[in-house]
Amino acid sequence: MQEMLKNVFYLGAGFAFMTKEKIEELKKDLIEKGKMTQDEGKQFVDDLIKKSEKAKADTEKRVRELVDDQLAKMKVATTDETAELRKQIEELRAMIDKQDKAAK
Repeated sequence: MQEMLKNVFYLGAGFAFMTKEKIEELKKDLIEKGKMTQDEGKQFVDDLIKKSEKAKADTEKRVRELVDDQLAKMKVATTDETAELRKQIEELRAMIDKQDKAAK
């Protein structure tokens, strides 16, 4: 499950980077064919890169949500929950040590 989610994340990230290269190629082709000026090409690339970055961020957010949902379904303890349990264990150990010392 974790491997599958990791692959989905990398696929989304790879798609965003691949898109940037393809956008640059498309801009170059459109400028060479005279269908777009240099300034229009720059604006075109900037707009598409922003959209690509947003899509990447949205993908990362969605993957995090999916991972969190799966972990919750599997009832895996979070870092905070584990830290709280460790704190409680230390408190219990301290209480036991105190009782042992009082009994002696």
